[in-house]
Amino acid sequence: MDAPLATLDPSLIAKFAAIVGEGHALTGAADIAPYVTERRGLWPGCTGLVLRPGSTAEVSRILRLASETRTPVVPQGGNTGLVGGQMPDRTGREIVLSLSRMDRIREIDPLSNTITAEAGVVLEKLHEAADGVGRHFPLTLASQGSCQIGGNLSSNAGGTGVLAYGNARELCLGVEVVLPTGEVLDDLRKLKKDNTGYDLKNLFVGAEGTLGVITAAVMKLFPKPKGKEMAWAGMASPQHALRLFELASDRAGASLTAFELIGATPLSFARKHAPHAAQPLQGDWPWNVLMEISSGRSAEDARSLVEDILAAALEAEIIGDATIAASIAQGVSFWKLRETISEVQKLEGGSIKHDISVPTSSIPDFIARGDAAVASVCPNARVVCFGHMGDGNLHYNVSQPVGADTGEYMALYRKMNKAVHDVVRSLNGSISAEHGIGQLKRDELLATAPAVGIDLMRRIKAAFDPACIMNPGKVI
Repeated sequence: MDAPLATLDPSLIAKFAAIVGEGHALTGAADIAPYVTERRGLWPGCTGLVLRPGSTAEVSRILRLASETRTPVVPQGGNTGLVGGQMPDRTGREIVLSLSRMDRIREIDPLSNTITAEAGVVLEKLHEAADGVGRHFPLTLASQGSCQIGGNLSSNAGGTGVLAYGNARELCLGVEVVLPTGEVLDDLRKLKKDNTGYDLKNLFVGAEGTLGVITAAVMKLFPKPKGKEMAWAGMASPQHALRLFELASDRAGASLTAFELIGATPLSFARKHAPHAAQPLQGDWPWNVLMEISSGRSAEDARSLVEDILAAALEAEIIGDATIAASIAQGVSFWKLRETISEVQKLEGGSIKHDISVPTSSIPDFIARGDAAVASVCPNARVVCFGHMGDGNLHYNVSQPVGADTGEYMALYRKMNKAVHDVVRSLNGSISAEHGIGQLKRDELLATAPAVGIDLMRRIKAAFDPACIMNPGKVI
């Protein structure tokens, strides 16, 4: 790790360390390194101090001291973010506040279908806790073995279950938040109906740590499905995928719990770099759909539903081929193939990524116009299109041409972003569907969002964080 450009005053470090104990105040370069390195390698950071509090009271004392001394604080969960929202800057003045020690599940209430968890609880651990009482927590991400629920809420994470269950914001009933002043908002209520004034929790969910630090949350649980089926279908075009989605939605309703679109290019990358991954269909199709049907009634009901949908789609020539997972293990292998795509894309060189959403009905139009926009910037670039078609969110990534110089290609980042995002905005879509704004999209948000909206966000920021210490340089 490079030395910071500035250093924190040793006496100030000592004051912060006294709050958490010296063993949880990291100052050595080797100890700090994991907290200032993120998976995409785009936003290397520097800090002289990482604090790992073990309680809400300690977080409160840290933020109170930070406000008094005007010390910037960068909250961090599992460090799995993709837009640089969890990274300190290069000045060395910002301290990192890691919530990883706050990993206690405070309560599980199966009758109310809620679980109350601290911010540092790893998402997979929350899944396991819910499963242990016969319940289902539907937020599902490729990084669930390391991401933490506080970070999931701060970024309003999405994932593959949004179609049926909603994103992190819709799964959250209440929060405990430490404000920059050190005050604690205890709003850990389990109520599904509550119209007593402003819904304050939703100011913090999706705010990326710019207004305060979420230290705990009440999340919704659901009954475990009694039957679940995974199917993989091949088809000729996104228009055919949209017709399949309409058919599946009509016949399955809320039982359609996932609908993932996968183009031929990302699938070819997976086959090339992960040859042992599942190969659901024998032939190659321009487009593929991974569909999940869940039934609250029975396994037989789920099977009947998926068979009915695929039979009707084949008869209507919406799809050309399909298969249903023959076992739970094969269904898991379908999902692993889908999740492999992000990782194997790195092996194809430089990638310019877009996390966009448009109305589901506009997805075929977006793909056609997006492909043309990409070609106008870099004619031989390879579009890697996949994602959560059921909720309108696509990961529309663009890999460098074969044999191209990576540095020269990545120099096109802003130009490519603008071309693709112009198409998104023309369809009334969003340039950030589930990854957040962070550093990556901050300038574009400020340049393109409605002026009144930006002004309102700045007013909220000033009201909550008058000392301007919370995650500076992110979002706004």
